[in-house]
Amino acid sequence: MSFLYRFSAVRGIQANKLYYICMVPCKLLEKLFVTETEDILPEYRAQRKLNINRIPVIKNYILDNRKTYVFSALSASINGSFSFIATDASNTGTLEVDMDSTFLINDGQHRKAALEEAIMEDPTLGEETISIVFFEDQGLAKSQQMFTDLNKHAVNTSKSLNTLYDSNNKIAVFTKTMVSKVLFFSLYTDKERDTLGKFSKMLFTLNNFYVANERLFSGMSVNEKNSTLALGFWGKVAESINEWNELKNREITKRSLRENFIVTQGVVLLALGKLGNYLLKNEVKNYKQYLSNLSDINWLRTNPMWNGRTLREGRIDRREKSINLTYIKIKELIGIELTSDEKILNKSV
Repeated sequence: MSFLYRFSAVRGIQANKLYYICMVPCKLLEKLFVTETEDILPEYRAQRKLNINRIPVIKNYILDNRKTYVFSALSASINGSFSFIATDASNTGTLEVDMDSTFLINDGQHRKAALEEAIMEDPTLGEETISIVFFEDQGLAKSQQMFTDLNKHAVNTSKSLNTLYDSNNKIAVFTKTMVSKVLFFSLYTDKERDTLGKFSKMLFTLNNFYVANERLFSGMSVNEKNSTLALGFWGKVAESINEWNELKNREITKRSLRENFIVTQGVVLLALGKLGNYLLKNEVKNYKQYLSNLSDINWLRTNPMWNGRTLREGRIDRREKSINLTYIKIKELIGIELTSDEKILNKSV
């Protein structure tokens, strides 16, 4: 006598092969799927190695969005005996799988592992379900091909688009609000792409501002008070940079601005984010008066002041050191006293 798993299922067909979509309680995932050991050579696995660094990120997403999280279906192969019992000659019914069968995940191993860890912290998740698309196992080579086919055409959405559509992340929400309310940013920010082509009509990407705001809000709550101050900060920055105003007034072209000045570069935006963090976290009084001094800064690439800071051998330097050195120089130029450590770094260039 054999014991069976019984899943409510819908039967379908692809490439002349049957498959079954089942709703499976999350608490069963650990019992159904055995994680492959790390010492198996890749040619003998049907999956990539589990990247343990991804699991806490996905787990926290589930727990932080307990009432709104969304997961796509897992794909798996059944190696063993199973049968589909149709209801009234339809494609709905029950999938009965012998408990001696083994299940192999073809797509979704990180989601499965993250769900298991999330259940340990919130057992009520175990009662919820996840859809699994089951195929009949046809050997290692077929499983490896399925993994390839399921993943090779996948295209990650841009970080800018993720920011645009994210209503849970407070920094993302603030960034969208900021870009919409600061006129210059709304005119010249691409909300969909992460990189701009040579002839793009835009100067910034939404992701540029998102990562700058991550710096700005570092160690601070994204609450109403700080958001209002941060919005005022960016508004004053946009108002105070001459080259941006010259573009808005059609006194300079976008091409000239992008090619001859550093003030549209991500490194500078990140440095400005750090500046905003300093001003807000230290509750600097009359901080907008300091920001007015941004109008006196020479942002030309040919200005030797930026060599070894924002530029390295004439090219934009995106290293963390360069972001910090650019921030320190801007801070000094607008009249804010540097710390002793900052003075040492400033003189090292």
